[in-house]
Amino acid sequence: MAYILLIVIYLAFISLGLPDALLGAAWPTMYEGFGVPVSFAGGISMLVAVGTVTSSLLSDRLTRRFGAGIVTAASVLLTSLLLFVYSGATEYWHMIVWAIPFGLGAGSVDAALNNYVALHYTSRDMSWLHAMWGIGAIIGPYVLGNALKNGLTWNAGYRAIGWAQLAIMVVIVCSLPLWKKRNTSLEAGNAESDKVLSLAEIFRIPGAKQLMISFFCYCALEQTAMLWGSSYLVLHKGIAEDVAAKFASLFLIGLTGGRILGGFLANKFTDDQMIRAGFVVVAVGIAAMLLPLGDIVGLVGLVLIGLGCAPIYPCIIHSTPANFGADKSQAIIGVQMASAYVGIIAMPPLFGLIANNISVALYPVYMLAILGVMVWMYEWLLKKVRK
Repeated sequence: MAYILLIVIYLAFISLGLPDALLGAAWPTMYEGFGVPVSFAGGISMLVAVGTVTSSLLSDRLTRRFGAGIVTAASVLLTSLLLFVYSGATEYWHMIVWAIPFGLGAGSVDAALNNYVALHYTSRDMSWLHAMWGIGAIIGPYVLGNALKNGLTWNAGYRAIGWAQLAIMVVIVCSLPLWKKRNTSLEAGNAESDKVLSLAEIFRIPGAKQLMISFFCYCALEQTAMLWGSSYLVLHKGIAEDVAAKFASLFLIGLTGGRILGGFLANKFTDDQMIRAGFVVVAVGIAAMLLPLGDIVGLVGLVLIGLGCAPIYPCIIHSTPANFGADKSQAIIGVQMASAYVGIIAMPPLFGLIANNISVALYPVYMLAILGVMVWMYEWLLKKVRK
């Protein structure tokens, strides 16, 4: 029964990924219909992230009261309903009004499922869980691209994903008897025996500031690649909108495939080796997009960027106890996640302003700058903690 439930949880995490890349894939057709500048996608993504942060902070309280199964079902239902609402949007402000509620649904299910799998399943299962998100995020743009190819609008793509979310919600509801109540002792862990660190104390730990900036840069790079990839292909490379919507998922194909492969390689290489290999592959992918070698090479570059990103996020988190000590890792990882959300909120909208006021052609240059800071901070971090 435990693995039947795990399959349901994987399905729920696919549902979490389904809408995440929709905005980036649909935006080249959306913004003209709304009569707004191309940079305005950043405002929507920023507000969705604000909603996600809010619901993540509330998730533990909600899960303790209602259980992870009910929270997951309610979150998927909320996301489904808002996808239907979005599909009827005719003005930009419609997207803005519902952005924070949309993020509320995503944050609750993300936090609830991560916590539930951490308590009841193995680390291998957790690794595959995040691969499921990538599968969902790949499917979303393909569904939307097919809608555009068949003469439909982006609205039809949103409705299709809404129906898929609704179906997944029904499966989750049917599985509720399988969900076990959280064990109070597991929830508490060893928190009582560890000293609670303030934010000021965390930032005084050698290497902590460099770690936070590294994590900020990683999530800034990942989200910028996902949000603006389709717009870059359409506006700079001249690729057709329906084709670009599909090819925008190439980044996610690389990310998901890399995480699946990383699960097999993790025991053969250290976290540092996996992270540095990721940096190199990302750099090669960006170079492929910068060099005038044709559209196909640029599309391969998107795959390579995703492939390189794949090990960075999980390996940075996994290496935190080794770098800072198990007694400090819980507090530091909490601030890491906050740094991630700040990167998501701030950096993709900033590129939107650059694309609108300068040129969308700077997309790979922008990512290269972020990668440079991330590599610098990570190497500085290792010098601080490996003295």
